[in-house]
Amino acid sequence: MEVQLTPDQEAFIRKAIASGRYPNAEAAVREAMVSWEERERLRLELLAVLDEAEADLQSGQFTDYTGSTLQRLSGELKREARMMRKHP
Repeated sequence: MEVQLTPDQEAFIRKAIASGRYPNAEAAVREAMVSWEERERLRLELLAVLDEAEADLQSGQFTDYTGSTLQRLSGELKREARMMRKHP
């Protein structure tokens, strides 16, 4: 596969190689692809979670939070966070 980069992209890669961050253009592009793949995986996970949340809303499976329930939830989350710090 051949890819045509813009002059700015080529300059960006050359600068990264010159600084010693990458040994060559292939390594720079490979890392860029890894980052893109990770972002795409996270995007797909987020879309799946949003679809699930939308389905829960449509089926009435949700909690309507009020000032008092939010206070209770906040307390629970703080307790969980403290426990996680004690037992990593």
